[in-house]
Formats: sequence, structure tokens, C-alpha cells
Amino acid sequence: MRVQVIKLIYAIILVTMVSLKEGESRKAKIVRTSFEYNAINCRAHSASLTDFGGVGDGKTSNTKAFKSAISHLSRYASNGGAQLYVPAGKWLTGSFSLCSHFTLYLNKDAILLASQDISEWPVMEPLPSYGRGRDAPAGRYTSFIFGTHLTDVIVTGDNGTIDGQGAFWWQKFHEKKLKYTRPYLIELMFSHNIQISNLTLLNSPSWNVHPVYSSNIIVKELTIMAALPSPTTDGINPDSCRNTRIEDCYIVSGDDCVAVKSGWDKYGIKFGWPTKQVIVRRLTCISPTSAAIALGSEMSGGIQDVRAEDITAINTESGIRIKTAVGRGGYVKDIYVKRMTMHTMKWAFWMTGNYGSYADTDFDPKALPQIRGINYRDVVAENVTMAATLEGISNSPFTGICIANVTISIAAKANEQPWTCTDVEGITSGVTPKPCNSLPDQGPEKIKACDFPTENLPIDMLELKMLNGFVALEVEIEVEVEEEALPVNGFVPLEVEIEIEVEDEAVPVPLFVDVSQSLPKNTGFIHEGIHVTHPYAVSRIRDFIYLE
Repeated sequence: MRVQVIKLIYAIILVTMVSLKEGESRKAKIVRTSFEYNAINCRAHSASLTDFGGVGDGKTSNTKAFKSAISHLSRYASNGGAQLYVPAGKWLTGSFSLCSHFTLYLNKDAILLASQDISEWPVMEPLPSYGRGRDAPAGRYTSFIFGTHLTDVIVTGDNGTIDGQGAFWWQKFHEKKLKYTRPYLIELMFSHNIQISNLTLLNSPSWNVHPVYSSNIIVKELTIMAALPSPTTDGINPDSCRNTRIEDCYIVSGDDCVAVKSGWDKYGIKFGWPTKQVIVRRLTCISPTSAAIALGSEMSGGIQDVRAEDITAINTESGIRIKTAVGRGGYVKDIYVKRMTMHTMKWAFWMTGNYGSYADTDFDPKALPQIRGINYRDVVAENVTMAATLEGISNSPFTGICIANVTISIAAKANEQPWTCTDVEGITSGVTPKPCNSLPDQGPEKIKACDFPTENLPIDMLELKMLNGFVALEVEIEVEVEEEALPVNGFVPLEVEIEIEVEDEAVPVPLFVDVSQSLPKNTGFIHEGIHVTHPYAVSRIRDFIYLE
């Protein structure tokens, strides 16, 4: 241990004639809150939501507090960035937007509660690659945590919770009372260098995590849960994105656990932003009505180079699902899946070119999707009703399908025909039960067919760094005025010496100093050139100090 002495000098404006008398002292506390986490970038500045009036009682709206905090911290975007710390508590809030070079960090006992006051959810235009809302033709409610045209943004925590309180929205959806499309839980648009990690996401109104028109995205160590059934509560949906890494997530969903997308029908074709270079690793999925990993059905901008490995699906309708339709256009190609385990499934593999679900009725029937280069290998499935249903399009068959080293155990009361195949072409090797004739077995010498790419994608080169936050500590200090305090040019200097014991190996971290208890009523501060008046002695003013 070592002792560090720090001097604080404040200039106090005597707004009234009240002052400390000679020799009188008041006690204050130093508060440091420690946390560490992995992130793509560190921040030079920090603040707590409580510094901006946040109240974590689960009843008070914190929409204004979040907006004020982020607006204030955005000024540091070009000066080392900033992070907003959300402490333990239940923080009710409406939708709010993030800024660049910014981290939102949730304490392990912090719960963000999405407001059920619809006035706290602004309406915005539909996504340009969708042309309309998904729930209604008009616009859509802004996502709970939103951002657009951002660089370097992180939403993380010590497994803190974001609860969308989705039942409020699900009921309106089922009753067809929605004028606009439901909000997503987290959505970042037109953004670059994104990290969403180490959180629990509950009961999203609709999709949970939706990066769209963005690049360099890491989604890591999320627990996502929604009531079963719940409408379109997809887990993670990269949409018209490039370079996305999804890993170590556990998802219980009312829809697809991961759904790769790129726009809807003519709007997606016109917008023309494909999704490329997606990695999904170590995903565990439970989705009784949908898929562990889906490609589409909104894929009109194209989907290419998706790699999935070490996937576990339990009580899920299908393992890998490709869904498209005449009129979608676009393509799904170069898809690779290996080391997948499935338990209690309806299908192991499912593809269809007859999904429907059109944006408008005037879709172009000549816009035929291209599905090719689909590779599955090293798969084990138990208690499965059907091995696969693979249905291409009559004048646009699905080609280049490769399935190798796959063992599927069919359930006792399963369909007598384990494989159904139409308008598909490809090969298999070492697949049980025997596939359909359009996927002929090539013999054991082809057991290593369906090769998984060996070269890394660029997003694999982006490594997270271990960062240290604040250290929890409370120390009482005394503020003393040596003589009768009389203002000089309106200011009275206070000098405070603080002794702090820190670990020898402690690294420099920001230190919050709370001197609220040391100040008489109706005093103020000049702090970094800003005059802040505090009408009550219990008000808080904080300064940043760095231990060296």
C-alpha cells in the first residue's frame, strides 16, 4: 500500500453572506467505483447518470437524464471520448440516442426499463431498404437505444440488464392497434466500429440487436431472452452490414436467434447494400417457432460469406434456415457451417424459395433470387422430426449445396420421409439418413468436402483490450477555512489535502471527488470556466483527479 496526498483548490462564489467560520470544518467523501471490461477503445472522460439527475427507482422517467448526459459527453468525442456509467438501480427511460467515441456501461445491478409511455418514443422514417414499416405501412418508433452516423460506439457492462418490457407492444401488435412499427431494443445505423457486449437483453418490443448499413461490428457475450411465444423478437440481425462478429451468445427467442438480412424486395434491390463477411461462433439458441441461424427472408441486397461454427440449437424449429421468394431478387451465396449440435428439432436444415411475406403486392416476378454455395459439415442432431426440407424455385434452382459428415437421429414419431428436395442441386458425403437423389452421396473420399474457409476475415483482426475503470473507495475528508472567509473579487479559495491509500499495482484511473457536504448553502463553483450554483448544501459537485 502507498499513501498519496492530493490538494484540491476550489473557488467558491459567495452568493449569500453565509460562509464557514474560522476553524470550522465540514466532512465530505471521496467515492470511486471500480469496473473493468474488454472494449475496442478506452475513454478519457467519465460521468455517472446520477450526475445528470438520474433516479433509479423504477418509476421516475430518466429520458431527460440520458439525453442530457449524452449531449454533455458528446463534446469529448474529439478529445479522448467519454463513457456514461449507469449504477445499480432500475432506470425507467424512453428512447435515447448515442454519440461517437462513446461507451454506455451498465453496472451488474443496473436495469434499464423501457418506458410504456408512447410519447417517449419518437417516430422516424422507415428504413430505406425496406420502404415501409414491418408492422404497418407508415414509419417506425425509434429504437430504445439508437444511433446513426456514428464512429466508435460501445454498449456494454458487467452483465447489466436492458428490459424492453415488450408485453406492452406485443399486445398492441396482436390486437392490430399499431399505427407504426414497433421499436427495436438496440439499433445503430450508418455506423462504424461498434461493440455490443456483456449484457442481458429481455423482452424486446421486436428485434433485439439490429446493426444496419454499418461495418466493423462485434456482438459478444449477450444473454437475450423473450417470452415464448413473442412476435418477431429476433435476437441479432445484421442487416446490410459488412464485417460482423457474433460470438458467445445465449438466446431464447420468439423468432430467429440470428437472422442475416439485406433489405426487402424492390426497396432492397434499389438500395443495393449487401451483407458480407459475417462470423457466428459459439451460439446457443432456443427458438421453438423459428431458426438458430436464418438467412433472409429480407435478402434483396444480397448475402455473402457467412461463417458459423460451434452452434448449439435446442428445441428449435430448424437449425439453418434460408428463406426467400420470387420477387426478392438478390442472392445468398458462400455460406459455411461446421460443428453444429441440435437437440429436439423439427428440421435440421430448411430452405424455401416460396416464403412470401412481400413488402408490396406489386413485386417484380422476374426478380429471382440466386442461392448457391451452401456448405454444411460436421453436424450431429438428435430427436429430429425431419432431416431437411429443401425447396428451390423451379426456374431458379438452389445450386452448389454441399453436406458432409452429418448424423441425424430421427424421432420415433417422425415423418416417414426424412428428406424432401425440389429444385436443388448438390452433393453429400457421409450423411445419415440417406439424402434425396438430387444430393447424391460422393463416397467417403469426399467426407472433407464442404470446406470451411481457413483465412480470417478482417473483423477477426480487431482485438478487445482490457480496460480499468474506477475503484470503489470511501474516505472522509475535512474542508477547513483558516480564517473568516471574506470574498476576494467574489471568490474564496478552499484548499483541501486528502490522503488516499491505493494498491501498489494500481493503475491511473479517474477519481470522483464529492465535496457537497463541505459547502454552505447557496454557494457556487467556478469549475473549468463554468459557473455552477448549488442552492442546497447537499448538492453535488465533482472533479476529476488522476492517481499517478
